[in-house]
Amino acid sequence: SKKILDTHDIKFHPAVNEDLAATALWGTQQIGLHPGAKHEGVFGMWYGKGPGVDRSGDVFRHANLAGTAQNGGVLALFGDDPACKSSTVPSQSEHAIIDAQIPLFNPINPYEMIEFGLYGYAMSRFSGCWIGMKCITDNVESSVSFMFDPASQEIVIPKDFDMPVDGLSIRWPDPPLEQEMRLYNYKINAARAFTAANNINRLIFNSKKPRFGIITTGKAYLDTLQALGDLGIDAGEADRIGLRLLKIGMPWPLEPNIIERFAEGLKEIVVVEEKRAVIESQLKEQLYNFEASKRPRIVGKLNENGEWLFPSAGELSPARIAAVIGNRLKPFHISEAITTHLDFLDAKDIALSNQSTDIERVPYFCSGCPHNSSTRVPEGSRASAGIGCHYMALWMDRSTETFTHMGGEGANWIGQAPFTETPHIFANIGDGTYFHSGILAIRAAVAAGVSSTYKILYNDAVAMTGGQPMDGPLDVATVAKQLHAEGVQRIAVVSDEPEKYSAETQWPPNITLHERHDMNALQRKLREHTGVSALIYDQTCAAEKRRRRKRGTFPNPPKRTFINELVCEGCGNCGVTSNCVSVIPKETELGRKRAIDQSSCNKDFTCIDGFCPSFVSVRGAEPRKPRIEPIRFDISNSFAGLPDPIPASSHTPYAIVVGGIGGTGVVTVSALLAMAAHIEDKGVTVLDVAGLAQKNGAVYAHVRICDDRDKLHSVRV
Repeated sequence: SKKILDTHDIKFHPAVNEDLAATALWGTQQIGLHPGAKHEGVFGMWYGKGPGVDRSGDVFRHANLAGTAQNGGVLALFGDDPACKSSTVPSQSEHAIIDAQIPLFNPINPYEMIEFGLYGYAMSRFSGCWIGMKCITDNVESSVSFMFDPASQEIVIPKDFDMPVDGLSIRWPDPPLEQEMRLYNYKINAARAFTAANNINRLIFNSKKPRFGIITTGKAYLDTLQALGDLGIDAGEADRIGLRLLKIGMPWPLEPNIIERFAEGLKEIVVVEEKRAVIESQLKEQLYNFEASKRPRIVGKLNENGEWLFPSAGELSPARIAAVIGNRLKPFHISEAITTHLDFLDAKDIALSNQSTDIERVPYFCSGCPHNSSTRVPEGSRASAGIGCHYMALWMDRSTETFTHMGGEGANWIGQAPFTETPHIFANIGDGTYFHSGILAIRAAVAAGVSSTYKILYNDAVAMTGGQPMDGPLDVATVAKQLHAEGVQRIAVVSDEPEKYSAETQWPPNITLHERHDMNALQRKLREHTGVSALIYDQTCAAEKRRRRKRGTFPNPPKRTFINELVCEGCGNCGVTSNCVSVIPKETELGRKRAIDQSSCNKDFTCIDGFCPSFVSVRGAEPRKPRIEPIRFDISNSFAGLPDPIPASSHTPYAIVVGGIGGTGVVTVSALLAMAAHIEDKGVTVLDVAGLAQKNGAVYAHVRICDDRDKLHSVRV
């Protein structure tokens, strides 16, 4: 997109890591503090996953205290993985954002991400705050058909806010205590005032005789609408019941005026929010001074007896929400629709608890992945995992145990080494992590004087998230020189093709080069080394090889390997030796044998390293593609008598779940269905749940189609 971005004066900067990215955005707000600025202002967007939020807390606090420029503004998009689909721990970042005193939006879908994004920049300029926006799978990895005219979005600047004479923007010099006073006395209140003026928190159902209230936000709002619909509660029924529904667009800081109006007359409020409470605690604080007889009962995470209603662990679903709301409504209202749905949910819980299988699709290294070879350790040694594809070695037979956060690889050994008889460990770290922050962990290990070997897995791509290029210049020789400069005295380079290094390559002193078949012997020597050593394993990511070969930018060996099933005895040694998913079972009349799946083989050829005479190498040829003969028939007669298929009705939401594994076209199918619905002017939502689909993992897509867009709520089926 560079040409488009350049045309519109937008700079995309791939930062080395998240806290440096945030620091760069802090810098964009400083251009007016010095002579020479080429623009009246710069507005910017930071984005990072939950771990990136955690590591950026220091700069978030500094930059938010300093403030934004009058014609600038900063959005911080934080990506959470509440179900731990592609992370090492489940994440919820609101509390980290709140700790830095950054106001935050929680959008429900892509439409609101645009709407709240525009509000966010305006709020950032008005209040002087950075503005956060929560992003999860359900809005970032989903698609929805909608119309949006940015020019029609009216942004209201509050007229009644008591703005200080010198404003709230960044300035210099600016003592820290003055920054703090400005933040707490003005900036947070300015965000609340902007929220109220622009109706960001909205009453959806507003019964004239209110008794029962529901407050919710983000994904949980859509799930709540779905739950209410399943219980037979629409706007008219809500009015008869006495039910109010408040949708919160900005969960922190909670704007108090709409809360007071909403709570008036209610007997009970149910707060529906995912993970730990954000709204509920503020709600209780704001309503605490209500007259006791008028103060509603508030339940959310727990009920009045201290029992879980909406647990902080895991994810919420419309079914869970419907069960809670239906049961909490019983003292106020009961209907046949509510009773029927609650009975259905009880029966479904019983059915799900009686499932007879626990089969799970386990993600695995790609065919020909360099980690199949690089993560092996000699007998008697153990390794610790890092962040990246090699993390998956934890569930393989690789003597790999425990892991750290990104950038801490091997530093846990600094704490263990003095208190164990184990003299040495191997620590896996990827080239992307090394560049991001991992070099500091190696520096710490050298400073601590521990004995460990860092296995830096140089695969020439940020592989786990789709094969992006690294965010800066890095090659094997550069890594070796950096390690030597940091004090690592013993460095070895291992490659599947060591002959590719020329005589002109500038290596540090005392480095040794090895072919990957020498890995075992080399590692045995390295584990005897006192102090920190390094093994740089150089082999291009198999998925990247495949992509580049299709584009003609990477050598494609004119060779393929096959297994002669008449010779194969089915021992499986080829699969154990290669750890490759392209070695597949083949059932024959003489029992189970092995075969090579030519469609997925990435020509790594480690399968032939096993002790086996059944392998055949074919050179200079490719598998024959099936010849497709055109079918000739008379259409007018061929289907005579067959009834026309009856199209599924989309008068009410029609749900489809497409399942498979990565690379089998699940996302393509969902995209085709969605575009077809869009072309027919139907409402459609799509949620692609990919997780570790890149690595042979499960992937599925939720598709919901309806003639009426307003009937589509939760994107999950």
